[in-house]
Amino acid sequence: MTLLGRLLRNRRAGETHTAWNQPNLQGPELLKLTSEGFGDCEAMPKAHGAKNIGGGNLSPQLSWSPAPPGTGQLLLVVEDLDVPLPKPAVHCVALIDPALENLDTGALGARQPTAGVRPLRSTIGRGYQGPSPIKGHGPHRYVFQLFALASPVDAASVDKARPHALLSSLTAPVLGRGRLTGTYER
Repeated sequence: MTLLGRLLRNRRAGETHTAWNQPNLQGPELLKLTSEGFGDCEAMPKAHGAKNIGGGNLSPQLSWSPAPPGTGQLLLVVEDLDVPLPKPAVHCVALIDPALENLDTGALGARQPTAGVRPLRSTIGRGYQGPSPIKGHGPHRYVFQLFALASPVDAASVDKARPHALLSSLTAPVLGRGRLTGTYER
């Protein structure tokens, strides 16, 4: 696997196709998103990595500033910007009650999410899917993006939607957004 990582070292999805850069998800950067486990652009602890690489596959603790008035729902999207594909890999999509201002470690699990959290389908599965970059590929950036939407998303209609189709179909105005980037390397 190390050879494969070295061969693909210069192939990375990048920022262009992230949720953050989609025209329908533009809005003011009013939300400050943080984690007790890592700072912005810092390494994520192994506990948040995927189980297949020895991690715990636990979503990190996240906190954010209060949602803007009129927020109908929060949308959290976690993407790997450095996967060697044309678009970032979506590691988590979740709808969150706007009354929440933080999530404990493990709150985004598919089997037992925290009350007020509805994990949706990601590129890899449902709920949080921890980092599992190719060995030797170098550091990967995992960007946690939080969007305050003016109206709730009809969860039943998007429950089985593919993540990129879901993100491009959202029409509710974005009242505020924030992001946090963690890194992971094997």
